[in-house]
Amino acid sequence: MKCVLLSFFVLLFWSCEKKDPNVVIIQTNFGDIKVRLYEQTPRHRDNFLKLTKEGYYEGILFHRVIPHFMIQAGDPDSKRAQAGEVLGGNSINYMIDAEIRPEFFHKKGALAAAREGDEVNPLKKSSGSHFYIVQGKVFRPSELDSLVVKINDRRRQTILDRLKKEKEVELRAYELMKDQENLNLIEQEINDQLKQLFEKGKLTLTEAQKEAYTTVGGVPHLDGDYTVFGEVIEGQDIVDRIAALKRDERDRPLKDAVILKMK
Repeated sequence: MKCVLLSFFVLLFWSCEKKDPNVVIIQTNFGDIKVRLYEQTPRHRDNFLKLTKEGYYEGILFHRVIPHFMIQAGDPDSKRAQAGEVLGGNSINYMIDAEIRPEFFHKKGALAAAREGDEVNPLKKSSGSHFYIVQGKVFRPSELDSLVVKINDRRRQTILDRLKKEKEVELRAYELMKDQENLNLIEQEINDQLKQLFEKGKLTLTEAQKEAYTTVGGVPHLDGDYTVFGEVIEGQDIVDRIAALKRDERDRPLKDAVILKMK
């Protein structure tokens, strides 16, 4: 009788235990990757859970893998892709407003949304289906400091190039007229905008970021530009295995890494 009662209470305990609604298991042909989605990025969390429930990712490949960087999936065309076929150009037909939060950054195991570049997507909206998981690398403190300088130089130049392109017609016209006064005014306007925009996009690492990048590793140059909406809590070794696959010149693995199911 005691054994029967014990079995009953064990079954009752397990039946009452609920799955964390923000945890998703990505089952692949290399093993399982368990991720937890952040409540603080609700648009991305809800979209990921919706696509998971609909079975959208079943059969989709990790079509782009780069060692010491990340693995990426989400192209619906990859479900039927032949060997060597170019992938990555297709997505679900909507984007998600950015939810870039400074406390969530690209440490090893970060789950983030891919997106189109700033030149066509200045609001940094995320792809509705493409996501990536960070593998990254570990940086020495001095190496990390130098990288931050390079990242900020590149971001500043990108902004400057975009601002100049926007004023390209006016600049060309005033150059042809040798109108130095108006050229100076436009250049001053560009410089004022550059200063304002650069301050918004400038990378400044917190102590938490520095600690992560010099211990577990990551990819700091993506911080502030892409929405991180979750992290791996089990199966980072599977991410590492997929990232290490031999690949072609477009970074597609020669052996398919398939998402079998997500739940």
